[in-house]
Amino acid sequence: MKLRRRVWQQLKSIKCEELIAALKRDGWKQDTSRGAVLVFRNQSGKRVTVHFHPGKTYGEKLLKALINDIGWTEQDLLRLKLIKKVG
Repeated sequence: MKLRRRVWQQLKSIKCEELIAALKRDGWKQDTSRGAVLVFRNQSGKRVTVHFHPGKTYGEKLLKALINDIGWTEQDLLRLKLIKKVG
């Protein structure tokens, strides 16, 4: 999925705690963890692995990969309040 530049401008400073909170709001449940690696599953059984380092942000490539793996669209990001409406 390709997100617009304005969306990435809002997402680039997202901290891991915000991403994990959004996953939980979206119905994902933490499955297992090992050190700084948290595994989440959704109701359909889809699995995503998130690295947790408190207060840290993700690099652009890793964040894009995470959002693609999770399957969030721009509308999902709006609904989860990770971004504000982009004109």
